[in-house]
Amino acid sequence: MKILKYFFFIVLITCIAGAIYIAVQPSSYSFERTKVINAPKELVFDMVNTYKEWPKFSPWLEQDKNATLTYNTIEKGKNSSYSWNGEVLGEGKMTTLSAYEFDSITQKIEFFKPFESNASIKWNFKTLGNKTEVTWKMSGKQDFMTKMYTAFNGSIEENTAPDFERGLFKLDSTVTSNMRAYNIKVNGVTEHSGGFYLYNSTATSIDGMKPKMKQMISHLRAFVTTNNINTSGNLFIIYHNWDMENNSVLFSCALPTSSKVVTTDATILTGQLEPFKALKTTLTGDYVNLKEAWDKSYEYIKQYNLEPKVDGIAIESYLNSPENTINPANLKTEIFIQLN
Repeated sequence: MKILKYFFFIVLITCIAGAIYIAVQPSSYSFERTKVINAPKELVFDMVNTYKEWPKFSPWLEQDKNATLTYNTIEKGKNSSYSWNGEVLGEGKMTTLSAYEFDSITQKIEFFKPFESNASIKWNFKTLGNKTEVTWKMSGKQDFMTKMYTAFNGSIEENTAPDFERGLFKLDSTVTSNMRAYNIKVNGVTEHSGGFYLYNSTATSIDGMKPKMKQMISHLRAFVTTNNINTSGNLFIIYHNWDMENNSVLFSCALPTSSKVVTTDATILTGQLEPFKALKTTLTGDYVNLKEAWDKSYEYIKQYNLEPKVDGIAIESYLNSPENTINPANLKTEIFIQLN
């Protein structure tokens, strides 16, 4: 009997000691992970702020791809939310409490099954040149059951931080992949409407064309602004001659006008395009894909036995620009190659 009493006494002491050990564990937790993403913070912010984008980068939804997701009627920003029900994840809900555009997002995450708990989530976005520093933070209270779990299975940070690191990695790859997306469509033979335009021209090496073009466009736009000239369309480039063999190109930067404009600047001239038959191709995406768009245009010309006009022109028309289009995947350029 004495041995039995000692056994129960030892068990009691162990339970009391264990309870004390669990009770003195921290009553709260807080941790964060940070990653620099090679994308503008507007794009990163928008993806995190839109719950329908979360399946693309959430480390938890990756673990339970068959989970049922339900979104409320508010798709993004304050008061937006989504809930999940799955075999691995159980049941839970995420709600956005505040969203300060391109700066920070505060959320509440709630778990209903297999256990009940909740935590606060905070995102911060900081511009670092052309990149974004993203900080993902989680904090919350620990009740006795949570303390008991973490006492024997590791802290919340030890269990959850690897998921945060995985999520930030996927967020990075998803955003940058979205930026690289593009589409090239050869629209076919059409009629270019022509019209008046202001322009400046130069001949330069193909290698030196980009910096030269940037200077010319800046000068052309400054002239238009200074003289209060109303333009009637988008910036376009006219290629008069492209000589790969001699690494030379003759081109003009142009802005369309509704009527003829007389200029006093010898470097800014007025031109007029008569309507002409052309092959049209549309690139939706970054300008780095322009070469492929031109190549596909000429492949189409060859395939359908079209005849480019001798000494004719070719045009790149920019329907928007990087200045007003954050995601390069949304840039839109139209190519026109003059035909006989």
